[in-house]
Amino acid sequence: MPPARLADTAIHPGALERAQAELAALQPLFQLTGAVHAAAWCRRDGSVALVREDVGRHNALDKLIGALATRGCGFDDGFVLMTSRASYEIVQKAATVGIAAIAALSAPTGMAVRLAEAAGVTLVGFARGHRHSVYTHPQRIH
Repeated sequence: MPPARLADTAIHPGALERAQAELAALQPLFQLTGAVHAAAWCRRDGSVALVREDVGRHNALDKLIGALATRGCGFDDGFVLMTSRASYEIVQKAATVGIAAIAALSAPTGMAVRLAEAAGVTLVGFARGHRHSVYTHPQRIH
């Protein structure tokens, strides 16, 4: 996948922490079952604008992208927060629509890291509290 023309979305590390804190309260299915993933669209400041849940992490992201597109929202002024690991499919879907940054609560796969690097996507893993690991394009996190 060639590098996409992605926005230079600047994300303060505190925004990652804020998004995580807000997301927990916005997951009603997870609160009921403890067994679903969420994909959240977060503004640059970390406030959560929209959340979609599903048993499958890929489905949760598909639902989120569809909801954002239906509402006419752009994909260039924020980031995605996933409650799962970051697989190459997550990166591929995000890059395809122009999402410049993905944060995941768990680890990225090696293939996800390689694809994110090639596609120009900032990939953050192990986003937990005030700690996180930036795997690709760290210039967006400052």
